[in-house]
Amino acid sequence: MRIIPAIVTCFFVSIPVSAAASDTLADEEATDGLKQALTLGVNAAIDTLGVPNGFLHNPKAKIQLPVSLQKVEGLMRSVGMNKHADGLIAAMNHAAETAAAEGRPLLIDAVQNMPVEDAKAILAVGDDGATQYFRNTSSDSLSDRFLPIVKKATEQAGVLKKYNDFAGKGAKLGLISEKHANIENHVTEKTLDGIYLLMAEKEQAIRDNPADQDSELVRRVFGTLK
Repeated sequence: MRIIPAIVTCFFVSIPVSAAASDTLADEEATDGLKQALTLGVNAAIDTLGVPNGFLHNPKAKIQLPVSLQKVEGLMRSVGMNKHADGLIAAMNHAAETAAAEGRPLLIDAVQNMPVEDAKAILAVGDDGATQYFRNTSSDSLSDRFLPIVKKATEQAGVLKKYNDFAGKGAKLGLISEKHANIENHVTEKTLDGIYLLMAEKEQAIRDNPADQDSELVRRVFGTLK
């Protein structure tokens, strides 16, 4: 009759050990592991998106026209003018691919300089908590730093010429005013959205299988969460 109480006692004794596993990490160790994981996420995202057709052929990251232009796009497609919309969409995505590749150092620098007040709390959020924290703390400054890269890339990809042609046809149809969307800001925003998306996927993969990671620190930090 004493077997059951013994089992119950062992069960409850084991809970604090598991629940408090991350407490065995030093704060600095948790912060460094968090930043290493985010750097892995940046590299994984850029390796996937910062290549020819990396955005264009990725359904989750492909950049579409701004909402303000989608009515024009729909009408043009309905009358067989697909090439104008397709040309602009392709140019935007090729610009994003170039900008992503050139922006890798900016992203890694942003990760390394990201302020972290409580790495353990961020790690405990689960799923993509680290990526979302990085996005929330860095997106504004990254957008400002990415914009010049995107402007250069959009010029190389001929985005503005295609956009002006597209918007001009929309104006003739009475579907768009002179105050159309800033295409460079749109490409910058969507480029970063795609990068954050793939970073989140990499973080989830690290959380699911920390033992598969090359970094011993990442294995240790994320292993405590299992």
